[in-house]
Formats: sequence, structure tokens, C-alpha cells
Amino acid sequence: MSWLESFILGLVQGLTEFLPISSSAHLRLTAAFAGWHDPGAAFTAITQIGTEAAVLIYFRKDISRILAAWFGSLFGKVPRSDHDAQMGWLVIVGSIPIGVLGVTFKDQIEGPFRDLRLIATTLIVMGIVLGIADRLAARDETGGRHRVVRERKSLRELGVRDGLIFGICQAMALIPGVSRSGATISGGLLMGYTREAAARYSFLLAIPAVLASGVFELKDAGEGHVSWGPTIFATIVAFVVGYAVIAWFMKFITTKSFMPFVYYRVVLGLVLIVLVSMGVLSPHAGESAG
Repeated sequence: MSWLESFILGLVQGLTEFLPISSSAHLRLTAAFAGWHDPGAAFTAITQIGTEAAVLIYFRKDISRILAAWFGSLFGKVPRSDHDAQMGWLVIVGSIPIGVLGVTFKDQIEGPFRDLRLIATTLIVMGIVLGIADRLAARDETGGRHRVVRERKSLRELGVRDGLIFGICQAMALIPGVSRSGATISGGLLMGYTREAAARYSFLLAIPAVLASGVFELKDAGEGHVSWGPTIFATIVAFVVGYAVIAWFMKFITTKSFMPFVYYRVVLGLVLIVLVSMGVLSPHAGESAG
């Protein structure tokens, strides 16, 4: 991998990690369209450490407060009924599904799941799911001629059941094209949470999963055509760009809908299906060389 490739892929990772359009799919597609080797699951997981570092800094006050309360609850210094202490436990509970499934389906994640036909399908299907969830949320928020405004749930109403459902939604993002934020936010909206609450818990929930995945994949870094230097460079680029994107996204969702991302996902998926069907693009483009 050249330094130019690593810069562009790091830029793509930073731009797409927090948007509901799937960063892993875009890394895969960027390489395929450019005629580069597939950067692989290890490169993707490690560069995500950069974007998660942006989450740690952006939500540093929330994270430090949750950690302090959680540790305090272990030693009886903070009541276990404390909201922040409960959030600590809920992040742990919500991380279980992706941990179990990530280890169980590791070979599929690094192989069959990176087929461009599957990515195109998940882009479209999850785009439609996000669209439905967004419409339901908008209907509750604005009401209508024959409906009253319905108050949506905040994170203070999050319990173990909903935490596990969020976690299962996050685990779906092991398939490129699903999108970690897209799946968890869709799940949150369908369960009745506000956009801001669903997005905030989605980002907090991703921290242990992404960091664990990145550390786990460190042993595979530097193998094949991807060396350590470009990987680290891409991770730094992803961090800088990712911080700017997450700050923008959290402001965007307070007043805007997710429909632009829905349209983008569906159109991109359809274009990809057409290109693969016409033979312009191989469903396994770059894989053999990766």
C-alpha cells in the first residue's frame, strides 16, 4: 500500500465511520473502484481505533463520568441505581453480542462477507430500514392531523433488554455495508428513542467493541501488501477527520432527518449491483491480491 492510498483510505474511514453509510463498505469500495488491493479486515479494524480515539475525546466528559460512577458502584461509593453507573453496565451488556459473533464469524468477516454483491444488498436493505425508522421518529416528533406529538425515550429509560437489542444491532455491522451507527441508530429509533439518544449510545457502545477489535487485529497488521507505516498514517488521518465529522453529525441530527443518507445508500447499492451484473466490477475485486 502506498502512502497516497493510506491517506485516501484514512480520509474515507474518518468521513464515513460515524455516518450511517458503513465505513467498512466504503473502504472496500474505494479500493475496488480505484483498482487497489482490498485493504482487508485488519486494516479496517486498526484504522477504526483512530476514529474511536475521536469518540473518546469528544465524549470525554460523559465517559469519565460513567467510568467514575461505574467503578464507584463496585465499591459501594455510588448507588447502583445511579444513571451513569447503570450506563457503564449497559455498555458492557450491549458489547457482548458483537464480541461473541465477531470471534465466531471471524473467517467469514475476513472472506465471504467482503463480497461486493453482499455489500450492495446490505447497503440497500439497511438503508430502507433506516428510512422507515426515521419516518416513524419524525411522525412521533411532529404529530399530524390526526395524531398528537409522542414523547420519545431518553437514555435514562434504557434498560438491559434495550441495551441487548442495541448490541445485537451493532453486531450486524460485522457485515460490511450494514453500518455500525446505521444499525444501532435504526434499532434505537424503532424502540422509540430520540435521534440524539440513539446516536449517543451508539457511539458509546462502539468504544469497547472497536478498541478490542483493533487490538485483536494488531497481530495481522503489516502482513501482505499493507505495512505498518501506511496503517498508522491512515489511523492518524482517520482520527483528525473523524473528530470533525462526529462534531458535525451530533449537531446535524438534532434538526435534520436521516433521509439523505437513506437515498445515498440505496443509490450506491443499486449502482454497485449494476456494475457487478454488467461485469464492469468483479464481486471479488482486489481480494486475491490482498
